[in-house]
Amino acid sequence: MRDTIKKLGKFALMRVITLAFALVVAVYLTVFIANWGGEMDENRKQLIQFEVASEMTGNPAYDHYSSEEFRELMQEQIDTQIARRGLDEPFLLRSFDYLIDAITLDLGRSQEMTSDTGSRNVRVILLERIPPTLLLIATSQLITFFLAVFIALHLSRRYGSILDKLVISLAPSSAAPGWFYGLWLILIFAAALGVLPWGRMVEAPPPPTTWGYALSLLQHMILPVSAMVLGSVFAAIYSWRTFFLIYSSEDYVELAQAKGLSSRDLERRYILRPTLPPIITNFLLMIITVLLGSIVLETVFNWPGLGRLIFQAINLYDTPVIVGSVVIYGYLLAAAVFFLDFIYAALDPRVRTGERG
Repeated sequence: MRDTIKKLGKFALMRVITLAFALVVAVYLTVFIANWGGEMDENRKQLIQFEVASEMTGNPAYDHYSSEEFRELMQEQIDTQIARRGLDEPFLLRSFDYLIDAITLDLGRSQEMTSDTGSRNVRVILLERIPPTLLLIATSQLITFFLAVFIALHLSRRYGSILDKLVISLAPSSAAPGWFYGLWLILIFAAALGVLPWGRMVEAPPPPTTWGYALSLLQHMILPVSAMVLGSVFAAIYSWRTFFLIYSSEDYVELAQAKGLSSRDLERRYILRPTLPPIITNFLLMIITVLLGSIVLETVFNWPGLGRLIFQAINLYDTPVIVGSVVIYGYLLAAAVFFLDFIYAALDPRVRTGERG
């Protein structure tokens, strides 16, 4: 028992180090790219010059200055603003300061955007958008996981049937992203039939009662959740059905079947359990794909999550919000990977003992 805990602790430590390194690299690249390698600094300097010139030109308070004195005073104000924002230092040095701030979630203030409460603090803006994204993704992925496992097991028992061929023929449909299906669902159920809302998280204004708010939320979740499920479920069914078919033909399964083990026990103990590690890995990759695809999907459904926030920040060139959103995405992905690694270790003893094979 002690050796198992020790090995599991070593495994956890190595995963934390690996994920931390990957997160630092990803965040630094984001900082570098979001600032265009320092080119954005020149744009910010020009913007400061424009703001100072607009404020001082035509201001009666500066009428008694000569032209030379006015230019010197204006340049002094510009230099002060540039120094206050740290733009007088080389970008390479500041990029590491940006990296440390981002990793420690000291994300600064937004340049253009505000939270629902009017705050420009990037952390406040992001904290408002995390719950809607987690709610949407968690709901859709749980539905996808259990639906795909159930259908894949059912099809593995009826290999070659008409239903099997029909479902498997739909696997290529998962090549289209969820937002593509979202557009069609909006056209059919919102525009044509008018039975479901076009988008948003709840109706406006929000219902005053708790039950009314919950009902409105569920109603608004139907289309985006359905779009995300349609975008991944058939590929998952095809992949997991293949795992079940491979493991069901193993010798130990045939031996257990010959001993008279029921089909339910056979699936649970000899087919489902050994296939769960590769299924969990496949599921993790699916979550990453859905997280990255949520930027467009949340924009399509006007869903107030992190994905739509990134889209808005890119349009407004709001670098602090862009970097902060990517950092939050990085932490969410790292947490998902770390959590699923422990599930993997619980399902596969080779992970805990360090064995290969």
